[in-house]
Amino acid sequence: MVKDRGLSEPERRCIATGQVSKKTNLIRFVVSPDGELTLDLKGKLPGRGIWLSCQRSSLETALKKGLFSRAARQKVSVPEDLESRIDEGLKAQCLGLLGLARRSGDAIAGFAKVEANLRKGKAGLLLAASDGAPDGRNKLRSLAGSLPVIELFESSELSQALGQENVVHAVLPRRGYTEKFLIDASKLSGFRGLDAEVKEPGRSNDD
Repeated sequence: MVKDRGLSEPERRCIATGQVSKKTNLIRFVVSPDGELTLDLKGKLPGRGIWLSCQRSSLETALKKGLFSRAARQKVSVPEDLESRIDEGLKAQCLGLLGLARRSGDAIAGFAKVEANLRKGKAGLLLAASDGAPDGRNKLRSLAGSLPVIELFESSELSQALGQENVVHAVLPRRGYTEKFLIDASKLSGFRGLDAEVKEPGRSNDD
């Protein structure tokens, strides 16, 4: 189902929940020519899209009830490791965007540099390693104010993506890829059942 109202973003219906949502809030699948369900996180593969909410419970419902085959109107072969493919795929997209920020020279890492950047009001979002020390994370979180705070990745993952050693804290500027990163991070957080790990602008973790 598609709803285009002027320049508004097209919407699709989740096959598991039946709820209509913006495409950016859902995961897209297509069926390959040989009948295998294929994950399409970038939304560019040819074929009729099958859309799913970004929660494990939605995936479990779709698998249990055979909803992928029903939506495709044909027998569909579902990979046994689909759950891990979704998690790894979303994580890879997030870390890839961090790599883009690094290559653009926009990513800033290190406690002192991040603190200074936050105080100057230049940051678009705050990254904190999930295995970092709580005291440092809490101090920078308080400085972040209403900025989105992402705590989905371990220090080793942030370090590899940003090309530095022992990255625990980092900030990204307000850029187009930052918005894309937030979308993918929200999807990953929702799929992992860790919605509190992504603090949206203007919200606190207590909301």
